Amino acid sequence: MWPFESSARPIIDKKLKERADALASASAFQPEHKQFTDATATQIVQRIKKGEWTAVVVVEAYIARAAQAHAATNCLTEILFDDAREVARELDRDFAATGKLRGPLHGVPFSLKDLFDVAGYDGTIGYTQWANKPATSDSVIYATLKAAGGVLIAKTNVPQTMLAFESVNPLWGRTLNPWSAAHTSGGSSGGEGALLAADGSALGMGTDIGGSIRTPSGYCGIYGLKPGHGRISCEGARDPNPGFQAIDVVSGPLARSVADLELAARVLFGARGDAQFPPPIPYLDVELPQKLRFAYYLSDGLVKGSPACQRAVLETVEKLRGAGHECIEFQPPEPMHAMELFTALTSADGYKTMLSHLGPDKKESALFLVTLGPRLPSFVLSLVGWVARTFVGDEIFARLLSRSHVKPVRQYYDLTAEKLAFERRWRAAVWGPQADGQTFDAILAPVQALPAVPHGGCDTLSPLAAATILYNIVDSPVGVVPVTRVDAEKDALSDAWRNGPGSGSKLIEKDMYGPKGAYNPKAMHGLPVGIQIVGRPWEEERVLAMMHVVDDALGPRGFGPGEWEPSKQTGISS
Repeated sequence: MWPFESSARPIIDKKLKERADALASASAFQPEHKQFTDATATQIVQRIKKGEWTAVVVVEAYIARAAQAHAATNCLTEILFDDAREVARELDRDFAATGKLRGPLHGVPFSLKDLFDVAGYDGTIGYTQWANKPATSDSVIYATLKAAGGVLIAKTNVPQTMLAFESVNPLWGRTLNPWSAAHTSGGSSGGEGALLAADGSALGMGTDIGGSIRTPSGYCGIYGLKPGHGRISCEGARDPNPGFQAIDVVSGPLARSVADLELAARVLFGARGDAQFPPPIPYLDVELPQKLRFAYYLSDGLVKGSPACQRAVLETVEKLRGAGHECIEFQPPEPMHAMELFTALTSADGYKTMLSHLGPDKKESALFLVTLGPRLPSFVLSLVGWVARTFVGDEIFARLLSRSHVKPVRQYYDLTAEKLAFERRWRAAVWGPQADGQTFDAILAPVQALPAVPHGGCDTLSPLAAATILYNIVDSPVGVVPVTRVDAEKDALSDAWRNGPGSGSKLIEKDMYGPKGAYNPKAMHGLPVGIQIVGRPWEEERVLAMMHVVDDALGPRGFGPGEWEPSKQTGISS
């Protein structure tokens, strides 16, 4: 035991001072910077290739914006501004001498989730015990992006342990949503979501084992791609739970346009450096049929989707039908079973490995419900489940809680086998021929039941991740597209919504929709709301192509580069 939490204070103070000193080198964001930060990554490369811009001026503009974004959201961890300036100068010298781009990302300022190794820099992921231990080599993702001409400007914040969707930890503090300081930016790639939404980076990289790319993308109003396992390397990414492979973590891009996600995918798919994995399968161009067949649903089977999140799906369906596509409502099979499997597998060691790195750090409250089960004696766990089932009538909560406990190795093996069987069964039911003999091209679904949660919401609402976890369990490629924003009037809790279908856990929904619930459309007014676009295994390219279709059908709606200003961030932090 660590008797004094203050034993970490000198480490925290040192790291924060280093960050502040590095941030101080950024110039103030000026109007002349805006033309560069308003450009997508794809446009940046095009302008540099034509000789209209230089890497130096582009990078300096993004450095200024990143510092401004950080001031509003606390999204950055390791600052690489000086390194970025040197790389930009080198790129400009090479281009002046040869007239050729170094690669498809020439001059593009990018950011990385804190876990990706960059030689000479820490990858603490919020653990003070991991501070002052810089990486000695580069992650495959960083090396690949740099070789393609990308310019890394910073690393970004994550939740403590990365098993939460609020990016807060004792070392770096709490990251705020760029649109509402009273709400989280999501997690675990929450720093990436905030930075990109605020135009502080042209391209970002995150990881996803339960929604960690998709949740920040939805909360912050950007675009994200969670590939299936095996398309993008995770080599050189820090892991608080090494050896856990029952559910595969995947790496993927976050961006401000579908075109930029595609640009990153073309660079990263199959790139593996000296590593054996992933398979060397490059980006494969696809051609979609003129008419697509989408399945869609409004609630995930665990909790009822909020009016705002249901509206985002329905508005997408309306636009797609107007463009000539077919959209059919359906309910994915066994969504509750997927969440049970995730809970059972991730809690198998009682979260001891994941929590062993805390040392003197206080455990964040966002981990309260996640880690509750293994802390309870078995008879108490059974009693709580019995009360939830018998007196509250909440079978869902009781089942989830009963799965969260330490397990012997044999049971862990059995659960892994159960997960693999579920995956095969689910794929056959969803992607095989339906009752009419036809198949689906993709599924449209809410990113989560809420547009975002207020700070502290993850303490008791961590099961909301079921909406994204399903697609980690079945290993589907998934994209996120921003659709709309919360409207205080349109998205109020109406009698029609209350009496409609989709209700789930009574206890969780009380925390969401009760008198003091997390869903408050007035406080959330203006927050982005996105959807998931789910594809078949190994069809990431088709998912990206369908994201283009959805994005085009929705039309201009106030998302992408140039939409954020500090004055648009509402609310106060808690």
